[in-house]
Amino acid sequence: MSTFRGLLVKFQNSGIIAQLIYINLAAFVVILLSSSFAGLYANQPTFIEEWFALSSSFDTFFTRPWTIITYGFLHGGFLHILFNCIWLYFFGRLFLDYFTPKQLLNFYILGTLFGGIVFLLSMNYFPIFQNELHIVVGASAGVSAIVIGLAARIPNYQVKLALIGHIKVWHIAAVYVILDLASLSGDNAGGHFAHLGGALFGYFYVAQASKKKSSPLSFLTDLFKMKKSPLKTVHKSKKKRPVPPPKNVKSDKNAKIDEILDKISKSGYDTLSKEEKEFLFKQKK
Repeated sequence: MSTFRGLLVKFQNSGIIAQLIYINLAAFVVILLSSSFAGLYANQPTFIEEWFALSSSFDTFFTRPWTIITYGFLHGGFLHILFNCIWLYFFGRLFLDYFTPKQLLNFYILGTLFGGIVFLLSMNYFPIFQNELHIVVGASAGVSAIVIGLAARIPNYQVKLALIGHIKVWHIAAVYVILDLASLSGDNAGGHFAHLGGALFGYFYVAQASKKKSSPLSFLTDLFKMKKSPLKTVHKSKKKRPVPPPKNVKSDKNAKIDEILDKISKSGYDTLSKEEKEFLFKQKK
């Protein structure tokens, strides 16, 4: 029990990127174990895959609508989750330099959502995929939204890659999209359509958010705002009444002393009032 609490505390104290990676890893371990037991039953689909992976069948989707999001946390193999986590970690850290953690989560979730929509429409529209049942899993659509959204925001930013050197972010994004486009009729066509759906969301969101005028996607840009440069604090000045110069206290005292001395010279000391005598006595001290 204490170990579980420790893991929970560690998860809560982690950043959004680490939290997403932890969730994907936990789901992968669960699927791995369940698949091992499923192998004892002639490799029947596991409960996790059946209820949380996204099917190309609209009938199945309408009975399990949550799968349009949950498929983005499942993976079909070790290399699949490894490369998705690497892309998420590398580009996610750079993403947080220009966006907030909440925006990163929104890009991931909404990219997964749009990827699922494109997957469903493509699998039921193109003749080559009709009359076949397809399943899609993986975080690639959400990661694509982050990668392409970042490239749309800072296209000329350069990153250093091993064995390649410095390369602009938009070059990486272009290769990323071209590889998906070249694989639309392959074995994993559904996955590549989902990637492109997430990429389209990332690009169009950043493009529309940068425009001040309203657009067909303005309702999405209102969900979360782009990070802006720090605002400068401006202090409004109010008209103030002119402050009179401070009185010269010393000169006033001297004038009063001179006045009392003149009175003494003319009328004598006894003509002074009680206040004048006390004042003169204090000045002598």
